[in-house]
Amino acid sequence: MTPPPAGSDAAPIAIVASSDEETRVLLRGLLRLYHFRVAGDARSLAETRDLVRAERPDLLVADAELADGSGLDAIAEGKRDRPGLRTVLVARGTAPPARGDPASPDAVLRRPFRIVDLADAIRVPGSAATAA
Repeated sequence: MTPPPAGSDAAPIAIVASSDEETRVLLRGLLRLYHFRVAGDARSLAETRDLVRAERPDLLVADAELADGSGLDAIAEGKRDRPGLRTVLVARGTAPPARGDPASPDAVLRRPFRIVDLADAIRVPGSAATAA
């Protein structure tokens, strides 16, 4: 099954959260490559919270370090506000792995990562492979 084009209303919605502009630009581009509609990006925990509530995304990709908090906190809050939200934490090599509890990320990408690593992280388990 081929996902709908990124500009389509049927495309899954993603939000990117990172205090680093280059990281946000990179992740937005890669998510669009994989047919996500990026509804916005956030620099802080507060901005992430507001975007999750306003946009009701299918996916949140959060950097471990945000301007006013942690990506882990953003993920926990996002999952509390939006049950079923798929989440990916992008972190340096020292970040903890996904714990499997309801508030932990579904996947952890360790920097530097390859594009295929992101593809694997955003793929919903049991779904058809996402093709670029």
